[in-house]
Amino acid sequence: MNKRYQDLQVTPGTYVPPVRTDYPEDDPYVGLYRPVYDRAFPAVDADYPYFDLSLPNRLRVWYGYHVVRPIMGLVLRLRYGLRWRTEDETRWHRCAWPVRRWLRQFDLSRGAITVANHCYRHDCASVFTALRASSRTRIPMFAPNFRTRDQRYLRIIGGIPIPDAKEGLSAMKAFNAAFDAYDQLGYWFHIFPEAKRWDWYKPLRPFQKGAFTMAYKYRKPILPCAVTYRPRTGLWRLLGPKDEPLTQVIIGRPIYPDTSRPRGEETERLLNETHAAVCRLAGITHNSWPSSL
Repeated sequence: MNKRYQDLQVTPGTYVPPVRTDYPEDDPYVGLYRPVYDRAFPAVDADYPYFDLSLPNRLRVWYGYHVVRPIMGLVLRLRYGLRWRTEDETRWHRCAWPVRRWLRQFDLSRGAITVANHCYRHDCASVFTALRASSRTRIPMFAPNFRTRDQRYLRIIGGIPIPDAKEGLSAMKAFNAAFDAYDQLGYWFHIFPEAKRWDWYKPLRPFQKGAFTMAYKYRKPILPCAVTYRPRTGLWRLLGPKDEPLTQVIIGRPIYPDTSRPRGEETERLLNETHAAVCRLAGITHNSWPSSL
């Protein structure tokens, strides 16, 4: 059996899906998702419009928020039994207003950076549905994925391709300048600190530092979220593959950056506390990976 699963410990009642693939045991950043790159897309270089408030893009985002997201939310409820709750309650919801009301007690005036485990194709849509995420949300994404069949979907939900290192420093400066501009407008950001998607994986893999560096730089709180599972039983077995679990999202309390501390120390604290928070939300009492590498 996979040694990461052997060392994993969870709270009573926490569902752990059966190991369904040969998950790596030593490298948490191996890409298991094998997309087909068969779509044309502009070069993600210094000239790419990372900050795009043009009318066509505004219409694209409007369409995504008012048309695609509601339809996607309905599909997730039907196929994956999607439901959600906050960490302060035990009752599950299928509408977003209780979560939005709960969030009002926190200072999110500068926006927030939502983070979650990267565990299935629609995990981002699941978090957005649970939070009823605003159209003013942007998501740094692996640039080659914009050349797949999901290209249009990634753009309308707010995806921004991250330039590859080979594009040079000027491309990364343009990318960073775009997020500076989005921050000034109070946008929310969403990041998967595990970087790579491992479908239906239960242990929480080490986090990369990008989300927490941005939290410090932009003085935005981290909003930890955990996508968890439950077995597909009864009528749910007629609405999706029997070997795929049902899903749910648990939203945790914000973790605020302390910008009076040195950036390196505070980034490390944010990373460790967020990793521990997501483990707690996911029902993990002993994780089999460290919080970072």
